[in-house]
Amino acid sequence: MIIQKEIVDLATPTGLMRTYVHRPEGDKAYPVILLYSEIFQQTGPIERAARLMAGHGYAVLVPEIFHELNPLGTVLAYDQAGSDKGNSDKMGKSIESYDTDNQAMITWLADQPWCNGQIGAMGFCIGGHLAFRAALQPQIKATACFYPTDLHTRVIPNQAGQHSMDRLADISGELLMFWGKQDPHIPAAGRALVYQQLSAADINFSWHEVNGQHAFMRDEGHRYDAQLAMLGYQSALGLFGRVLA
Repeated sequence: MIIQKEIVDLATPTGLMRTYVHRPEGDKAYPVILLYSEIFQQTGPIERAARLMAGHGYAVLVPEIFHELNPLGTVLAYDQAGSDKGNSDKMGKSIESYDTDNQAMITWLADQPWCNGQIGAMGFCIGGHLAFRAALQPQIKATACFYPTDLHTRVIPNQAGQHSMDRLADISGELLMFWGKQDPHIPAAGRALVYQQLSAADINFSWHEVNGQHAFMRDEGHRYDAQLAMLGYQSALGLFGRVLA
């Protein structure tokens, strides 16, 4: 498939949210994937991930997750300064803003002729958590979370009762949880806690742990593992193909 790209700036209660749309050329309607980035926003690896998914017959939306805190179009570098800024933004954004961002995209999609009404979510690192957060919306039918950070902590958000794991009853779709066992940001005890809570809530989910470090799907940097990345994409495509298509 030939993939086209467009940029839309969606109105949210906290300001305009730049959103990158990658979808197959033509007028056919496709399922949609909301794809959430790492703290660095739409870098080259995230755009390539979006285009890879789009090339399998999906319209993929990549929102700027910290649009309130940066000029539109901001991309942070994969260096210490970029990491520091992204982590600061993570702590500075209110959890309600993530929910209204999700709703803004879902509302906008209802008017797009190339959206067939079937919506999933996917993300990496904090984006894995934000994809999980998107799954709280009833319109999200399937979600793939790759090494999602802070699900096992109370760091984001820290408001009582508003943490994503406190709202498991709101998840109606299927989850795919994909982790690296050598990931220092999500230790074995943290993964076990998430697994126990999902099981206790009777969530429909699959669970994958591989011998990978954090960010093993990012195709830049020394932690990239092409074999594991391919396995992750195949798992996500299997989920979305079965549930959305």
